[in-house]
Amino acid sequence: MSNHECDERELKEPFNHYVVPEIQVLYRVARSITRNATNAEALVQDTMLRAYRAIGRFDGQHPRAWLLTIMRNAQIDRVRRKRPELMRDPDATMHRVASEDRVASEDNDNADPEEQVLDQGHDAATESALEALAKKFRTVIELVDVQALSYQEAADVLGVPTSTIMSRLHRARTRIRKHLEQYGGCVNGRPA
Repeated sequence: MSNHECDERELKEPFNHYVVPEIQVLYRVARSITRNATNAEALVQDTMLRAYRAIGRFDGQHPRAWLLTIMRNAQIDRVRRKRPELMRDPDATMHRVASEDRVASEDNDNADPEEQVLDQGHDAATESALEALAKKFRTVIELVDVQALSYQEAADVLGVPTSTIMSRLHRARTRIRKHLEQYGGCVNGRPA
């Protein structure tokens, strides 16, 4: 067996063990970040390629957090390539990059019909409550409540402390509850 074949097997085994089981989570997070199926697939593919190249340096601890960090960096690089003015901004955050990418994807008039149906399927009151939130609160709700990431995973994605995730989540849920009460909706299955 050649050194190349041995090296290839040494990469494939940990990749299959740590990365492949996380593909669905990666796609859901990518979809949440990009709001576009095509861009989400490209982001997941880029993330997996970067993970494959770096798997030899991975210590085996917290693979999801490791992959989400790779995804965050890949998304920042992706948007910076599309928007050269962000290249000159060393303080570009994931929030700003994600919002820049969403604006670009919303400008796409050739939206997938499936995406259009999914986008229309949200309850109006809940959608209104989410839209009323500041971006930083809405993002935490999407990651923790919709994508089912742990607090630590969400913190890794956003590059903030876990305590920040917890406080933003509490504030976001409180604001959603108040909005739904004002809207006349139900909270936890009971009339508001």
